[in-house]
Amino acid sequence: PRPRPLSLPYPPSSNGLIEQLSTMSITYYAFSSGTVSGFSPKSVPFAIHSIPKRQFLNPNPFSRFGFSPSLQGTSIEFRVAISKERRSLPLVVRSDRPQNEDLPKQYTRREKKPFPVPIVDLRRAARERVKNNKDKPKRPLPPPKNGMVVKSLVPLAYKVYNARIRLINNLHRLMKVVRVNACGWCNEIHVGPYGHPFKSCKGPNASQRKGLHEWTNSVIEDVIVPLEAYHLYDRLGKRIRHDERFSIPRVPAVVELCIQGGVEIPEFPTKRRRKPIIRIGKSEFVDADETELPDPEPQPPPVPLLTELPVSEITPPSSEEETVSLAEETLQAWEEMRAGAKRLMRMYRVRVCGYCPEVHVGPTGHKAQNCGAFKHQQRNGQHGWQSAVLDDLIPPRYVWHVPDVNGPPMQRELRSFYGQAPAVVEICAQAGAVVPEHYRATMRLEVGIPSSVKEAEMVV
Repeated sequence: PRPRPLSLPYPPSSNGLIEQLSTMSITYYAFSSGTVSGFSPKSVPFAIHSIPKRQFLNPNPFSRFGFSPSLQGTSIEFRVAISKERRSLPLVVRSDRPQNEDLPKQYTRREKKPFPVPIVDLRRAARERVKNNKDKPKRPLPPPKNGMVVKSLVPLAYKVYNARIRLINNLHRLMKVVRVNACGWCNEIHVGPYGHPFKSCKGPNASQRKGLHEWTNSVIEDVIVPLEAYHLYDRLGKRIRHDERFSIPRVPAVVELCIQGGVEIPEFPTKRRRKPIIRIGKSEFVDADETELPDPEPQPPPVPLLTELPVSEITPPSSEEETVSLAEETLQAWEEMRAGAKRLMRMYRVRVCGYCPEVHVGPTGHKAQNCGAFKHQQRNGQHGWQSAVLDDLIPPRYVWHVPDVNGPPMQRELRSFYGQAPAVVEICAQAGAVVPEHYRATMRLEVGIPSSVKEAEMVV
């Protein structure tokens, strides 16, 4: 028969409607993404598509169905499906915050990284900029394009530099009490008392080991990826040639960003201009005459620079309270470093190769032909420079999240239920720190994990 809407008296009384709903069987399907749905309007001949919710919903509608308290405040939409053979009331739950979230896509060696802003949008913005600036006097270049330092970001640069040093020193101490395993054949690591059982090894002779890892001890470089860049004495100077690639020192990319942001390090001097440059052409300029200016007075840094602790002075925390406090401080240093570096990257441009992880801090990339990624022969070893994002400058090393360190080991069949997080966040979480809100979706802390494979087969 042709479907037709079910007629109900309007306005329906709350008691009568509750009695009608209580006679129907309620079916709900819980998905990990925060959306519950099980309704197919094509399968039922009668349907009610809108029901006044305020007249029959109680203040806490999730208590009856066993949902977690984190879903309180979520919008609920009831749909009644009435059929001659079966009557069901699916429950649709919509949450603004996802219950789980996948990690960023990991590109293979044969894939090029996408541009942060598509080329079409960049060209359209350039045309609009030329159209708007037509027949207008040229404006002076703002810092740092004119060679000057952005003075308002100098304290932030010192803060990012000290946050990185504090993060490294604290991780050395936390790794004395939190076990971090590293595979002896590939670059994968795992935070926990023992390694995970997943067959994901892609190192040499992985087929003979059937993809299993061989876990060994790890070092600090396994947790924080050692990404280096060329140090520039003059960030507006000529590009680094191929024959100069061994004569120019390399420093950590975050340190080079802080140096260009205003941090003074005696080991790595840099040119500081006190007058804006004089632009001659698109890529030609001359320095302004600074002989009339008085000699600059030495000023102390706004924040004293920290130094890395030697290995002999690294001691593990003495108590559980000290471990939790150290984990909170480490997680705060990680967030400060990433947030501060993201703000610095808005003013000081950072370039990354679209084929390999090479990073260059400066307006244009270097000319060193040391790219060995996919099809580097066609590019003669030159890098394909493009704008970098935060994960290119500070790449997070993702590891599996262990739900319970003292509980049963992770099961290979329940891999789809486990979440992942950066190694620094996982170390701090196992040490007792509170996980920030924006990591809970990828770690899947709101998703229940079945106790056995038989229970997992019953999950919709």
